[in-house]
Amino acid sequence: MLVIAHRGASSAFPENTVAAFAGAVAMGADGVELDVRRTADGALAVSHDDMLPDGRVVVELPRSELPADVPVLAEALDACGSLSVVNIEIKNWPDDKDFDPEEAVAQGVVALLEVREERRDGRNLISSFHLPTIDRVRELAPELATAWLLGFVDDLGPLVDRAAAHGHSAVHPHHVFATEELVRRAHDLGLAVNVWTCDEPDRIRWLADLGVDGVVTNVPDVALTALGR
Repeated sequence: MLVIAHRGASSAFPENTVAAFAGAVAMGADGVELDVRRTADGALAVSHDDMLPDGRVVVELPRSELPADVPVLAEALDACGSLSVVNIEIKNWPDDKDFDPEEAVAQGVVALLEVREERRDGRNLISSFHLPTIDRVRELAPELATAWLLGFVDDLGPLVDRAAAHGHSAVHPHHVFATEELVRRAHDLGLAVNVWTCDEPDRIRWLADLGVDGVVTNVPDVALTALGR
């Protein structure tokens, strides 16, 4: 089971920072999960929330006005070095202040990976809670792996079926919804199952025994130890 550092090694470093990504590499994580939003001038800012802690809205700021600890995606990818997986979550939800039905961030991510010659190297996994966002990524770059993040829904089975029907590579449910039936259903459809966000060693071992493909965790060092690595 892959160990994917949630927003980098976020228990030890400020989340979604170059330090957190470098820290995950140093801990031996297999991958990193990070969040991307757009700025006023079209840069790809690595930020989970649509607002900064000081209340400013990310999409209303040019890149030059981002705080020093908020990297852009290219800087984050550089910090991830040779990690096996970089899970780029595109934040684009209708309730967000920066929601964009034109999918500018999806287009920007695909374009950046093309410039960096990373669209075909197999390590980038593009995810979103907003299904049209990853559908757009697949339309632009069908060679990129895409994953649908699944929210708190009682019956995930139909959503797994829908993800497969749309041609995506994986589903990302919260770990509390991981069941033998769900994993089997996804695997039968050719989908990987990567769960978020689990920090408990016993639960991490249980997820591995269940056949989950990857666990997103704030404590990659703890997860690696739990798995005997």
